[in-house]
Amino acid sequence: MNSWRWLLGKQLQSTCSRGRCFFCRSGARTSSTTTCDDVSGVQMHYLPWEFNQLLVNAVRQEIKNLYNINVRKVVLMGPPPVGCAPHFLSDYGSLNGECIDYINNVVIEFNYGLRYMSREFIRQYPDPVISYCDTFEGSVDILENRVRYGFLTTTDACCRLGKYDGLFICFLPQMACSGASSHVWWDEFHPTDAVNRILAENVWSGEHTKMCYPVNLQEMVKLKQ
Repeated sequence: MNSWRWLLGKQLQSTCSRGRCFFCRSGARTSSTTTCDDVSGVQMHYLPWEFNQLLVNAVRQEIKNLYNINVRKVVLMGPPPVGCAPHFLSDYGSLNGECIDYINNVVIEFNYGLRYMSREFIRQYPDPVISYCDTFEGSVDILENRVRYGFLTTTDACCRLGKYDGLFICFLPQMACSGASSHVWWDEFHPTDAVNRILAENVWSGEHTKMCYPVNLQEMVKLKQ
């Protein structure tokens, strides 16, 4: 959250730090390792769609909790296409950097659930503004148009360990490459600051491509409540 607040600039800090809106973002690494790597044994108890529904219901409850304390502006973001992350390209044996459809389909289903839930919440409680920002859609735009955005690779991480250079989290500066801004991925799961900046600009104003529905953050903060 802190890095996104910095990337979105002073407008977001001055508007949202006083409690006028909340910015909720799903962690790509946490969600992907839980549901796809099954580090917590989730797959023993839930099918992917069942667990997605459980997560969406949990998010809805948190939004309701915010509503109950008089929060009326919420930006809700889902996870990116983690099936394109170096970790899963390596684990699932992607030959030429093709994204792993199974994993991305789970993410797409979860994101659809978030967007549908946000629309239904507004129907039930008409006064809040909930804007769903599609990180998946914005990230795919970057992956499909890497040259326009100035990236040299969409598959190899900057960490330079293992196949697709994404074997571990990049926990030492010495592990990183010298030109991170030319990479989409920083390490096994996390995008580089260059990618985060593009996504943040989309969230704020839709500068590169439309990501947020029904309104972007710049439009949201201008709305009177």
